[in-house]
Amino acid sequence: MKLVLKRINNQDTYCEGELYIDGIKFCSTIEDTDRGLDNNMSVEEIKSKKVYGETAIPKGTYQITLDVVSPKFKNRSWALFCEGKLPRLLDVPGFDGVLIHVMNSALESSGCVGVGIKDRDGHICNSTQTFKDLYYKLKSATDQITITIE
Repeated sequence: MKLVLKRINNQDTYCEGELYIDGIKFCSTIEDTDRGLDNNMSVEEIKSKKVYGETAIPKGTYQITLDVVSPKFKNRSWALFCEGKLPRLLDVPGFDGVLIHVMNSALESSGCVGVGIKDRDGHICNSTQTFKDLYYKLKSATDQITITIE
């Protein structure tokens, strides 16, 4: 299964995007601001440009796993259905614990990706249901899950 996140509106405090699954638009996304990072940069260069808790992950392609429990979110009511095993992006240079999860604005992110429906600039709604729908689609994948961030 191939996911593509197309960043479409980068601002000083957030970045809006659209998430596609196997070429079909699935939902809107919200992230921290895109500071021009790319996974071809060295970790040192990424860390020199990264502002902790306020930077979107580097553009590139990453594998996603559903096999790791999030210590931070495992007991949240919206994560109980999946036993806290949130979609986790693997081997993101200069970042740890990058997840796709429920959120409404970039203020709730530390480099993660929020999914939902854009209802105004810098904000998404219906995040809990969108996350559940995404999770079930990912869970049904019969092959490797990847996400490419553009």
